[in-house]
Amino acid sequence: MHPALAVGLVFAGCCSNVIFLELLVRKHPGCGNIVTFAQFLFIAVEGFLREADLGRKRPAIPVRYYAVMVTMFFTVSVVNNYALNLNIAMPLHMIFRSGSLIANMILGIIILKKRYSVFKYTSIALVSVGIFICTFMSAKQVTSQTSVSEDDGVQAFAWWLLGIGALTFALLMSARMGIFQEMLYKQFGKHSKEALFYNHALPLPGFLFLAADIYNHALLFSKSEWYQVPVLGVTMPIMWFYLLMNVVTQYVCIRGVFILTAECASLTVTLVVTLRKFVSLIFSILYFRNPFTLWHWLGTVLVFIGTLLYTEVWNHLRAARSQPPKDKEN
Repeated sequence: MHPALAVGLVFAGCCSNVIFLELLVRKHPGCGNIVTFAQFLFIAVEGFLREADLGRKRPAIPVRYYAVMVTMFFTVSVVNNYALNLNIAMPLHMIFRSGSLIANMILGIIILKKRYSVFKYTSIALVSVGIFICTFMSAKQVTSQTSVSEDDGVQAFAWWLLGIGALTFALLMSARMGIFQEMLYKQFGKHSKEALFYNHALPLPGFLFLAADIYNHALLFSKSEWYQVPVLGVTMPIMWFYLLMNVVTQYVCIRGVFILTAECASLTVTLVVTLRKFVSLIFSILYFRNPFTLWHWLGTVLVFIGTLLYTEVWNHLRAARSQPPKDKEN
């Protein structure tokens, strides 16, 4: 597949996925579990048919290692979902999760004993300052918007702090999972399709503990207003339509990233994913009219500049321009 088409899939799939997720959580902030379950089930069934060959193909990486990684992956997904139900706005959620570079660096230093250049530390400092500004300004908005009574304001701020704690925990757990996955790939080789299948199939029994919440939200979705789907001419509750589109766009997003990883250098993948997050953030702010001050914009710019500096995009672009053109063969 041409890289340009893969980039198109990433932007179309991932940005649309964020839109439908926000449509879902704005109506039912606690619906994250049913959304995650639907995504996991869809990707697991697709992987069982295509990657696992109906269970006949033996995994290249032993399942016991996947069990450890899946436990972390499932925990990260559930905690991130609950954070949306704790006074965490979608823009802050996206910005905070961009702090994965910070978590990866911290755990890399502690666990892998890595050392980084001053340039890397500077870029991480920019990301840290940007996230701090956005978090601080969001905290002020939470306290100012709950002006009904002092008790309500304190309670809302307490839930918001719990949400920030949940995001921080998920960030560190996600970084730890990335290090564990990196160590597995070094030992057994890179099997990204296989990892995608097992990361989504093995956690499915864990959703039994969340069955009551999933069932309650399924009932709420069924009670939503009916919507006639364009082109298909099918009528269904609009919340189920949003969920269906969220699952489909999530799959398109994941496949686009996978194809991009196979076709392009890791630097290009990082740049595309970073720009995709920025586009999703801008759309969320403008279309859904999420509160976003100049301070939020400053923090956002610092986060994305720091991310681009960390990937050394400018150095690679400069090196590419300085290379002399290749002589044409006679």
